[in-house]
Amino acid sequence: MALRLVIVGGGRMGEALVGGLLAAGWASEELGVVEPLDARRHELAASFPGVTTSAEGMAGAGTVLAVKPDAVGDAAREAVGAGTERILSIAAGVTIGAIEAVSGAVPVVRAMPNTPALVGAGAAAIAPGTSAGEADLVWAEEVLGAVGTVVRVPEHLLDAVTGLSGSGPAYVFLVAEALVDAGVLVGLPRPTATALVGQTLLGAARLLVEGSEGPEALRAAVTSPGGTTAAGLRVLEAAGLRSALLEAVAAAAARAAELGRA
Repeated sequence: MALRLVIVGGGRMGEALVGGLLAAGWASEELGVVEPLDARRHELAASFPGVTTSAEGMAGAGTVLAVKPDAVGDAAREAVGAGTERILSIAAGVTIGAIEAVSGAVPVVRAMPNTPALVGAGAAAIAPGTSAGEADLVWAEEVLGAVGTVVRVPEHLLDAVTGLSGSGPAYVFLVAEALVDAGVLVGLPRPTATALVGQTLLGAARLLVEGSEGPEALRAAVTSPGGTTAAGLRVLEAAGLRSALLEAVAAAAARAAELGRA
């Protein structure tokens, strides 16, 4: 009997999807993972009892391609041969057209997730292929929604998504590193600075996502006239932090476009 979903690629993202779907109520017997590396396949089987694991392709109603870009074509071809009804690709830089060239009439949805999906807090964007309809997008949202937030965009905006949220966690981690070092500079023990920075970033993110105010209003609420925050923000603005972030996102988006044309 065909599985409800087969995930091709048992790496970190594939593992995160399995865990998220199980937590969302999917039955282990509905899921399969294709992973050619023996050691990794055994790890997955031990972590997710009841989930079918195999070194080769399996029949599934839907297929997620969570493989390296150079393996997408073969994985898509194998999934179509096994009878999949739709494909969701989370492979970076591989266009819908390239997948459709080997998938034929099977609907394709392309996605750009990010690494916080590993803790169920991902941000992903999806784009439909030429034969993908509303039901296919809803299906993709259900799969990726198990590990975070999902938005819809046309494919030409996926490079912008890559530059913003795909690469975005690295920008935040760099800021976190700098803040920890700053805490040490002003006298805090490194473990204390690390704990404070982590919770500060988490709390600020929750205020932004769960509150009713946007980032400008939230920043203003912390900034008293002539106060400590105003002094710190003046330095950041003078150093060009805002401009640097704008340029970083634009550079990452441009690089994503280059990779997609390669």
